[in-house]
Amino acid sequence: MLISFEGIDGSGKSTQIEFLRKRLKEAGHTVRVFREPGGSEISERIRSILLDANQKINPVTELLLFSAARSQLVAEKVIPLLEEGTVVILDRFYDSTTAYQGYGRESVPIDYINEINTIASHQREPNLTFYMRLSVEQAEKRTAQKEKDRMERSGKDFYQKVVEGFDKLAESEKRFITLDAEKPKEIIQDQIWDHVSALL
Repeated sequence: MLISFEGIDGSGKSTQIEFLRKRLKEAGHTVRVFREPGGSEISERIRSILLDANQKINPVTELLLFSAARSQLVAEKVIPLLEEGTVVILDRFYDSTTAYQGYGRESVPIDYINEINTIASHQREPNLTFYMRLSVEQAEKRTAQKEKDRMERSGKDFYQKVVEGFDKLAESEKRFITLDAEKPKEIIQDQIWDHVSALL
C-alpha cells in the first residue's frame, strides 16, 4: 500500500505520519516512511539544491529537479518495498508538484505536469492521499519561528495559489481525503486510521 500526505508547511503532516507509522507497526505491518524530495542518496542531493536559500532556480528547472528526485526515490526504494508488501508512507508526492510548481509557480501548463508526474512516479499512484488542509494565515503563525528555506520564502500569494491547487486536486481525485488541519491532532489521527484500516 502506498499512502501520501500533502499540505503546506505547518499543516502537521509529520506529526500525523509518525502516528500512522506507529499504529501500522503495532498492527503488525512493515512500514517505511520517506520525505520528498529525498529518501535516497541522489534524491537527498537534489533536495539540498532545491531548498538552498542562496540558489535562484528557474521554475521549469525546479519542476524537473523535483521530478528527478521523485523518479530516483520511486525506482530505488518505493517500488521494491511495495513489491515486498511493505506499507510505504510518503511525506509529499507528485500532488505537491502539481500544487507548487503547477498552480504556485505556473511553470508549465497543468496537463504537462500531469504527464511529467506520470513519468517521474513510474506510473505509481497512491492508494490514499491525506490532504492536511490549512489556511496560509494559520500556516504562517505555526512556522513564524522557523528558519525558512528557499521554497518557504516564496511569499503569501504563492502559497495561496498552492492551497487553491490542492483544493482543486481534492475535488477531482477520489483518493484524496481532506482533513481539517486546525482540528485537535487526536481527532485527525482517528480519522486517518479509520480510512487506512478500512483499506487494509
